[in-house]
Amino acid sequence: MRPTLPIDTTLLKPGLRLAVGLSGGADSVALLRALVERQSELGLVLHSAHLHHGLRGPEADADLDFARALAAQLSLPFHEARVDTVAHAAAHSQSIEEAARHLRYAWFRQLLASGEVDAVATAHTRDDQAETVLAKLLRGAWTEGLSGIHPVVEFPEGRILRPLLAAARAEIEAYLTALAQPWREDSSNRHVTFTRNRIRHELLPLLEGWNPQLREHLAHMAALAREEEAWWQAELARVAPQLLLPGRPIRGGGRAAGIDPAQSLSIDVTRFTALPPALQRRLLRYAAMQLGASPDFPSTEAIRALALTGRAGQRRELAESLRAERTPRELRLSVGPDPAAHSQPVLEYKVTVPGEVLAPAFGLHLRIDVVPTPPMPSIQPPAPAQAASLRNWRPGDRVRLRYSSGPRKVKEVLERLKVTGTSRTLWPVLEIANRIVWMRGVELEPEPGLRITSAAIDASITEVASPRTSGGE
Repeated sequence: MRPTLPIDTTLLKPGLRLAVGLSGGADSVALLRALVERQSELGLVLHSAHLHHGLRGPEADADLDFARALAAQLSLPFHEARVDTVAHAAAHSQSIEEAARHLRYAWFRQLLASGEVDAVATAHTRDDQAETVLAKLLRGAWTEGLSGIHPVVEFPEGRILRPLLAAARAEIEAYLTALAQPWREDSSNRHVTFTRNRIRHELLPLLEGWNPQLREHLAHMAALAREEEAWWQAELARVAPQLLLPGRPIRGGGRAAGIDPAQSLSIDVTRFTALPPALQRRLLRYAAMQLGASPDFPSTEAIRALALTGRAGQRRELAESLRAERTPRELRLSVGPDPAAHSQPVLEYKVTVPGEVLAPAFGLHLRIDVVPTPPMPSIQPPAPAQAASLRNWRPGDRVRLRYSSGPRKVKEVLERLKVTGTSRTLWPVLEIANRIVWMRGVELEPEPGLRITSAAIDASITEVASPRTSGGE
């Protein structure tokens, strides 16, 4: 008996014009074949869609040819497009993974906006779900993060559907083998420089030695977190309007007009104190998110402590320009530029790559070496004699921590390290081609083709390269 795939048909309505995102890999090929088999039964109008990311050279060209040929074999309309992922990543300070995902979903939305299809289906599986939940757990995600990959994502242009989330990768390969249906293998999936690949090839197999059912359990955790998060959002929508107050109180009652609620919100501490701790945390994060901030657990606890036990006049400066101030009756949250940022001095040493620099202002001897790397078409090695800048950090700087999914503000990293005073102002970073590739005391995502070493020096040593200085920005 031929294997079948567990497809969530509740997502698929008769008459739905559905484009299947077809990369050429096993998951997307299996989803397309399974939907074609049930197309008449489900009443679907199927299309296929392939995005060439401009990575992996001839290998990616062959993926496109494969997807186009499979669509023709199945008599399906075929949509294709090309993007430059490397250029997009550089322009937006994103990793290759992040840029590829951003461009992929932007194209899906364009396809939906064209009116040719009503929805796009992606072939995320239970294995993908487990990897996503584990990655977010490692980053310290809240419940919304642990909800992982959602079966449906709503955009103004239409919906993204994930009908294959219950299927395991082993089931998918067995299904394709039974059909004698080939698929394409993406060589970049083997590169453990990418966080998801390290989780897939190293961490998950190690943890499955402790619990062979781990992937299934992580998928269950995602389902539980998703439903609990939906309940919390409904509860916050009910409670928040009763407790969040725009502007400042005025004599005789009422609130001051003319204050932008997107810049400042207040909470009555008497009513806040009566809430359970879980609702207190949720309410604080909800309020911060209305202001465009997303505080982590330590920051949320710092704000909560200020509300519960703080004295009038106490303040806290937090990441993402979020500030909390205690008054006799309220906790006020606000966002805006940090006034101290304009007085921050600027020190800068220039150095070529490869090369080295002695920087007494930072007490550092820094060396940059160019080292050979395995060929990866998606990543360009540093050019010889490229200019680098060793400087103190500036407001707005971002870095990519190792094993982190996205960039972090340097200000936030220093807050976590509890760096204050002059040390904080003069904390050094190394910038190459508008990207920070090294930061003192912090393990950043490795920069392919570079080895950066540093050693402390006595600040009294004569300078080899003098810094350029200015009074501020």
